[in-house]
Formats: sequence, C-alpha cells, structure tokens
Amino acid sequence: MSYEPIFALFWERVKQSIEDKTFAKLTLAKTIGDTELKNIYVRPVLLENNLMRMSIIARYKTEEMESFHSLDEAYPILASYMNNPFLSALLFTTDNDVVFKLNKKRTGSISEQAPTFKSASDVILEMKEKGL
Repeated sequence: MSYEPIFALFWERVKQSIEDKTFAKLTLAKTIGDTELKNIYVRPVLLENNLMRMSIIARYKTEEMESFHSLDEAYPILASYMNNPFLSALLFTTDNDVVFKLNKKRTGSISEQAPTFKSASDVILEMKEKGL
C-alpha cells in the first residue's frame, strides 16, 4: 500500500489544527542516510493584509532557505519530501502531537502522543485575537 493516502489524512489533521487554532508547528525529520537537507520546519505567518501563509524553512547542513506558500500550495511541496529524504512528519498542536511515519516497507502510519506545546503558535494566537 502506498503511503500517499495516509499522508493526505495527516495533512487533513494539519488543516484542521489551523482551523481549530491549535496548530503550534510542523516538522519533517528523520532523513534516510546522511543528506544535505536536515529538517523542514513549517509555521504560519500573517502578512500585512491579514492573509496567512505557511513559512517553509528548509534547513541544510550549511544554510537555511525560507519560502512562503498558501496552505494548499504547501501540501505538494511537503509531500514531495516524504520518502525522499524524510521518513516522518510531526504535527505539534495544543491538543496532541500527531506523528506520520514511514516504516522500512514505506507504509505510512499516523499515531498520537501527548502534546508537547501548551499554546498555539504566535500567529495562530494573533489570528484568534483578530477573529480571522
């Protein structure tokens, strides 16, 4: 079974956490072997016109590159990094931590753990205050 449908379900959890204002951060981690790309961090940013974008920070061995995308644009970008080189994606929310993992057979699974963060990201909190 391909992992893509499971990752799509994971992405629905990401979107729901933003809608529910519980999103803290999203991280792609656990690379396959020694790669130049070490992590990808995703956080919401609020632009001057109160438009939310996702900041995607790709952390390499020697540099960081940041790009900004809508939530819908971010999905195919992040999905393209799963299984090449990342084996896990961690969604941190104030309700729980949701972990997407690929096993050795590259089958995806989703699990939940107790929340790491007690409050949502600053941008989510600002959006809550502004009623966005």
